[in-house]
Amino acid sequence: MMHSLLQTFRLIANPTQFLEDCANQYGDQFTVRVLGINSPPVVFLSHPQAIADCFAVPAKELDFKKATHVFEPLFGSSSIVLQEGRSHNRQRQLLMPPFHGDCMKTYGQAICQITAEVTQNWTQGTTISMQQVMPDITLQIILQVVFGLSPGARYQKLKELLSSLLEDVTKPLYSTLFFFPPLQKDLGAWSPWGNFQRRREEIDKLIYAEIDERRLSHDASRTNILSLLMSARDENGEQMTDKELRDQLVSLLLLGYETTAGVLAWVFYLIHSHSEVKDKLMQELHTLSDTPNSETITQLPYLSAVCQETLRVHPIALICTPRMVKDTVEIASQKFTSGTVLVPCIYLAHRRAETYPEPEKFKPERFLNQKFSPYEYLPFGGGYRGCIGAAFSMYEMKLVIATILSQFQLELADNHPVYPVRRGITIVPSGGVRMFVTKQMNQAKNFVYL
Repeated sequence: MMHSLLQTFRLIANPTQFLEDCANQYGDQFTVRVLGINSPPVVFLSHPQAIADCFAVPAKELDFKKATHVFEPLFGSSSIVLQEGRSHNRQRQLLMPPFHGDCMKTYGQAICQITAEVTQNWTQGTTISMQQVMPDITLQIILQVVFGLSPGARYQKLKELLSSLLEDVTKPLYSTLFFFPPLQKDLGAWSPWGNFQRRREEIDKLIYAEIDERRLSHDASRTNILSLLMSARDENGEQMTDKELRDQLVSLLLLGYETTAGVLAWVFYLIHSHSEVKDKLMQELHTLSDTPNSETITQLPYLSAVCQETLRVHPIALICTPRMVKDTVEIASQKFTSGTVLVPCIYLAHRRAETYPEPEKFKPERFLNQKFSPYEYLPFGGGYRGCIGAAFSMYEMKLVIATILSQFQLELADNHPVYPVRRGITIVPSGGVRMFVTKQMNQAKNFVYL
């Protein structure tokens, strides 16, 4: 195969095309070298049995930190993404409760309210770009629901710094810095790495100031995710440290902001480029009462199927967490030796014709008629390294979609072909999904949250 540097640049510049080309040429399993200079062999897996075998390998036989080190400057060394063994289990147990069960119900009002506020100035004839609107909505949801910040000076400053940094991180040239450690040299504020470090320090100061204030206030009534994490205790009765809290918050932000926004942009494009899908979805939304609650909305079967099919065609992440083999493991009757990096590939697993007939077509009905295994459909990864925020992300997506479609009739502003383009760690539709507001509803549904 091609030189490792060329493979790395191809993966960074056009990952979906690179993966498709490799799969077409080599099949369900192929080996590349895409972790920069001196890259170890990286094996992509997309057959359900291979993915099942990979998820079944005990964590003690794999090294996750070496395979994910490129994320450390962004996430922080205490991030759950970089933890292994007991430390990973401890953090997962502390992080899981705020993203499940009754906690979710308390987030519905904020999600719909933020969506309504961001879109309140839309009027008939307005042209909007979903690629600009959706990140604004998802960032504010993270700041208010996850961080628990109220609009004010700190909120605004953090919003500006984060959106600016994340905008740069999504650019292929800037993100190359994280794949090549030799480029990570602080040569002053005007150097790329020096600029990144200074902005990260500013963001950290604001986050630590919020944590300090929260520790002093002892307000047990707050239900945002940061407050719940601060009050959580592990089996030894210990809390997360400030550093752990900071790194989890930044990880949740980076993994849940641009990613969910990108999928939402795809949802609105796909709904409005498939009239039969839009008609079915609107019919279902019209069955809601004038004051539906968040649970009723998020359990709508066709809305759920639309979100699931969008995540199949355009998953939030293209791959699961990479894992490096410590000694020797066996996957699908093949042995892999020490130093090999195993990568279950979500994108290719979702496009197997054997699992999904006509995989290129957008057909939400797939998810009404059939249940897929967690090795065939895995938009949030799987096994013991699956995404903690999966349920929250689905919940958020459905409420944002229902809120907007209950208030506005939209149509695509042009019929130009749309293709996937890389933006940071996610894949977004080209052109930004420009839309016209063709009608503003006089009587939008008044969502209530029980």
